[in-house]
Amino acid sequence: MPDTSPQPPRSGPLAGIKVAEFCQVAAGPFCGMLLADFGAEVVKIEPLEGDTLRQWPPIRQGDSENFASLNRSKRSIALDLKNPDDLDLARRIVLDSDVLVENNRAGAMERLGLGWSWFRERKPELIYCSISAYGQDGPRAGEGGFDLTIQAAAGVMSVTGEPGGAPVKCGVPIADFTAGLYGAYAIAAALARLRAGGPDARGCHIDVPMFGATLAVGALQTSEYFGNHRNPRPLGSAHPRNAPYQAFRCADGWFAIAAGNQKLWQAVCEVTGTPELLQDERFASTSLRAANQVALKDLLEVVFAKAGVTEWVRRFADAGVPSAPINGYAEALDDVQSQHLQLVRPMQLPGGAQSRTVGCPVRFDGQVFDVDTRPPALNEHSDALRAAYAAREQA
Repeated sequence: MPDTSPQPPRSGPLAGIKVAEFCQVAAGPFCGMLLADFGAEVVKIEPLEGDTLRQWPPIRQGDSENFASLNRSKRSIALDLKNPDDLDLARRIVLDSDVLVENNRAGAMERLGLGWSWFRERKPELIYCSISAYGQDGPRAGEGGFDLTIQAAAGVMSVTGEPGGAPVKCGVPIADFTAGLYGAYAIAAALARLRAGGPDARGCHIDVPMFGATLAVGALQTSEYFGNHRNPRPLGSAHPRNAPYQAFRCADGWFAIAAGNQKLWQAVCEVTGTPELLQDERFASTSLRAANQVALKDLLEVVFAKAGVTEWVRRFADAGVPSAPINGYAEALDDVQSQHLQLVRPMQLPGGAQSRTVGCPVRFDGQVFDVDTRPPALNEHSDALRAAYAAREQA
């Protein structure tokens, strides 16, 4: 049923900021949701058939859990942007907004008559954020891309997986979400500049290439290449410069330890009862342990086979060595720290089904940001938005 009620007042550091979102799937919707989590009022302008993500399973009572996870606290209106009347309404929504976020292929918004050049003339204070595969200009600007192809192009898949194995993508779509994060914090910076006033207080066009964002978070890998002119290689869960710093097999499963310095290495030898390893020249320094980590892993796993995951994690925790079981998401969501941080929040889907989501993990002065509105049904707020803009036109 369409929601004709006015938008309830939002709270948070971005309360009062209005955002027009022309986005689908992940990168752009994640950016918009981050802004909404901090109090911005986000209107999601969707095609008539809706955001593609609405069709992704799991589906409950007609609603996608995937869509819900990236679109809470937004309003939805479905428009045919090739229809002059709908295009005019979309422009009015943007002109009434502080921020526009879009994640279409470079040039698509310009062709629709919704590009930065059109709005810059009419609302120079607008912050216009474009998230795309390769950026708004350059030899690859016209190419599309999804998380998989960006991970491949930006080098992530070359360092993910086991040595000598097939290319592996990161299981979490980091190219999408990294671009969304860069977009959100760039928007926050642009808003801060605008609010500060002065000669630089103006809107701007923010260009967030997924390719560039994914390369940027590979800082350790790119710096390794700049330093030795060799491509970094996949090491499974191991680290190129630290050891023991990886997943290990034990009596009943796998766990990870991260002994990233000499003091922690000494603690590992104490916990495992292997003082002789401290005298082994192969393991005398962090760099030597990294160079000989295959041999070190074999030696440690002989010891680890004597006890299970829970016991080893407890022993290392008592000794101050960072360690963890290899959790599935079920275990991670149920972790005592997840509960303490109130990460898992109740959420109602548009059709009324009760679900849960991981809320904003950031707290201000200990305050948790509530998941205060559910994700919208397709075109749910069309009547309210159309009525509001019609009333303004008549006033």
